[in-house]
Amino acid sequence: MAFNSSDEGSNSTTVNDGIIRELNSNEMHRIAAPELLVMDRVITPIFYFVGLIGNPLSAKIWLSKKVRKSNSSAIYLGSIAIVHTIFICIHIWMELLQAWGIKTFNRPYLCEVFMVLAMTVQYLAPFLILGFTFERFIAICFPFLKAKVCTVRGAVYAVVWLTLFALAIGLLQAYLWSYNPFNDICDLRPGTVTFNSIWTWASEMLIFVGVPLTVLVFSILVIREIKRMTVLTSSQGVETGRGTNHTSTVTLLSVSFYLICTLLPATIVFTIQSSIPYGNSMTPAHKWVNDESWALYLTYYHIRRIIEEICMSNYACYVFIYYATSTFF
Repeated sequence: MAFNSSDEGSNSTTVNDGIIRELNSNEMHRIAAPELLVMDRVITPIFYFVGLIGNPLSAKIWLSKKVRKSNSSAIYLGSIAIVHTIFICIHIWMELLQAWGIKTFNRPYLCEVFMVLAMTVQYLAPFLILGFTFERFIAICFPFLKAKVCTVRGAVYAVVWLTLFALAIGLLQAYLWSYNPFNDICDLRPGTVTFNSIWTWASEMLIFVGVPLTVLVFSILVIREIKRMTVLTSSQGVETGRGTNHTSTVTLLSVSFYLICTLLPATIVFTIQSSIPYGNSMTPAHKWVNDESWALYLTYYHIRRIIEEICMSNYACYVFIYYATSTFF
């Protein structure tokens, strides 16, 4: 994932003239990995630019009356584009704080609201892709159910229920997080660290690993059915083109595999962070590179941030997939 539950926390370290003061994780990472700031300040805005143009454009096309009229897949794809647009807007707030040191959601009450919104949209995006994938699976593998299951009204209901479900799960973040005025960060509430570790691991595995793998299984079944039908119709001398249905299926497979390739790596590097803690809190910043525990953490942090930056494209670049695979673009 490009952004998940913040790993913000505090870390005591010595700074100028041997004076010890408290650093929050944002300050610590800016000191320890200044080269990553270049990536955050140059590459990330490019994704913002592409996503804030491509996603609204995609939503406008997919949700236009002409396209959505008889194409239930358009409801899912248009909703995904809207969710990705919201995610980018939220991510900008996070990036202003982490990369630029500008005070944004590290305020009373805004902290809780931000974490709820941030996690809700992240939960919702793979849910919508799963819904879209399941619909295509029904349409291809069980065509006799298509007229009953794959309807525009049904897609709208599915999007609404998936949104409510994602919000219900996301509301838990308001219990886990609060503003810490001492360190000026959005931090875990006292007494929730253990529960947060368990919840984060469980939700990561179920939503950000389980859902993509389920999407993969449905996609493989769709590919097998398409291959079977192609062989069957070819042997009978029948044309295999299916118009809009075929276009939606190609788009599905492209979106599904892109989701898997960009979501799973980010999830893996995020999940293992609890097993790679910070180094000794009393070690001065200028000695971190020579400290074994700090060196291990900083190596992990560099790898994680690079992977997360690449995977950020998941929220910005679907418009190129639509342009390449859909006749509506």
